This record gives sequence, structure tokens and C-alpha cells, in this order.
Amino acid sequence: MPFLCSICGEESTRICVRCTKDACNNHLCEKCLRCSDCCECEVTLSEQPPTARSVFPKHEPPPVEELPEPPEPEKLPPETLQPETLPPPEPAL
Repeated sequence: MPFLCSICGEESTRICVRCTKDACNNHLCEKCLRCSDCCECEVTLSEQPPTARSVFPKHEPPPVEELPEPPEPEKLPPETLQPETLPPPEPAL
């Protein structure tokens, strides 16, 4: 049965050997098995293995790219434009 880490709220299945609070792997020392609140080991943060939170960056939406302006329609010289010829109207009966 998983519990929640008393420090960060992530799922945890182990407890601190000193205070018996629930602690996730990120907040439980591998040497003394104490939570980060109780641990007295001289381990700096850079010596600890990377966590999933530090390896995977936060999700950020991709930057919005502006679309280029559409090209203007081709303009034909007036002499190339011919009026549409329609057949003559039929005589009325």
C-alpha cells in the first residue's frame, strides 16, 4: 500500500528509521535510511543521483511561430483581361 512522502507528497513505500515519517526515494538517504529532515550525512546535492524531476524538464508549450504573409495575387495587365462572352439571348415567342 503506497503512502505519501511527508516532505513532497510523492508516492512512498518506505519510512525514516529515526522519525518514522513516510519518505520517497528522493528524500530518504541511502546511507543512513533517514529522511532529509533527520539525515546528518555530509552528502552534497551534486553527489546524489539525479531524480526524475531533475532529469525531465517541466512541460512548456512550444513557442508560437508567426506565419509569413500570404503572397499577393498575381495582377494581370488590363489588356489580357477579356470580358466573358455570353451567347445572345433567345428571341421571345
